[in-house]
Amino acid sequence: MLGAIAHLAFLGFYGAAVFAALSVLLAGGLGLLVLIVGAVLLLGFVYGLYGAAFVETARVEGLYGFGLPMLTPRRSPRRGFGGFLHTVWLQFIDGGMWRTIAHLAIATILGWIAWFLVGILVGGATGAFAPLYVDDGAVEIGRWFFDVTWAPVWGTLLALLALAALVGLALLHGVLSRVLIAPIREAQLTAQARDAATQRQGAIRAGELERTRIERDLHDGVQPRLVSVGMTLGMAQQKIDTDPESAKQLIAEAHTSTKAAITELRQLARGIHASVLDDRGLDAALSALAGRSHIPVHLDVRMDGRAGRDAEAAVYFAIAESLTNAAKHSRATTARVIVRSRPEEGVLWARVEDDGIGGARVVPGGGLDGISNRITALGGTARLDSPQGGPTSLEVSVPCAS
Repeated sequence: MLGAIAHLAFLGFYGAAVFAALSVLLAGGLGLLVLIVGAVLLLGFVYGLYGAAFVETARVEGLYGFGLPMLTPRRSPRRGFGGFLHTVWLQFIDGGMWRTIAHLAIATILGWIAWFLVGILVGGATGAFAPLYVDDGAVEIGRWFFDVTWAPVWGTLLALLALAALVGLALLHGVLSRVLIAPIREAQLTAQARDAATQRQGAIRAGELERTRIERDLHDGVQPRLVSVGMTLGMAQQKIDTDPESAKQLIAEAHTSTKAAITELRQLARGIHASVLDDRGLDAALSALAGRSHIPVHLDVRMDGRAGRDAEAAVYFAIAESLTNAAKHSRATTARVIVRSRPEEGVLWARVEDDGIGGARVVPGGGLDGISNRITALGGTARLDSPQGGPTSLEVSVPCAS
């Protein structure tokens, strides 16, 4: 209780200073909007709001211990200057930030009231002992004057009323904090639950697509070849006594087909998970992938250590599928792969570009759909940009372990 009253007394000055500074930034930015300095002042206003909301959230959490997560700046998925402007706009319309600013404004007003009540409390306590230092006449208690004879009664009564009002203000501050700021945690928990459901659905969908792809590759590739090997060996068995030379040729043909089937099985297993990815890391795995590509690939990989098995596997799969699409469908002549580890953001980021004809779209059950579902299952994001006429680019960002 005393802590809440102390906070309110502090906010009477702090809040006034904060809103005065924000008002100056807003007025200056609007007044000088035609100049660059006006845009800078408005940018300062937006992030001043965020800074004030961040401090207010930390203050309420320190006072009440609601378990509030700290505010985090919202980021636009877009790139370049347009992405920067979109980020500023997202920050400006953040509902959690505005609720916290509203709480700060109300708490500042309560702080002014608290100072007024503290003055009455001190005046009442002093007036209760007025007969000890005043012989006759009126005594001022707060903004009122009382005869010295009744000063102890009125002083005590006003002091008690002021103390009760201060306690009421402290309780009101706690109620407002629960109403305005505590729902931020509930909203974030709801969003986390929604994201978890999306990730679960993405994982299920990715598993189904992977199973379908494996079945298709086995049915269309390895299975017919193995059937052909069996039939060839059967024919050789029938001719081995009557026509040994033809039988030898058939056995040689079956041997060649068997080696081709083994190669296809290795490629299929590599498509599920590249063993070199576990042994030597993403950089080496991508180098091997680029070496097998049907179009020239320029690699630019910069990583500080390993990023986690799941993250590296997802990024490898996305790059492999993108290069396959570029070679089969886009008529591309070159491709570029950029990979960066961003430990400050806790993500592994990659971008695949090709100079093809563009027009790529996410089709249910297709390769790009598989990329999207696998990335989503890990809580990451995937963004495709493929206008008609090209070029095509795919960006993925996956949370990593380092």
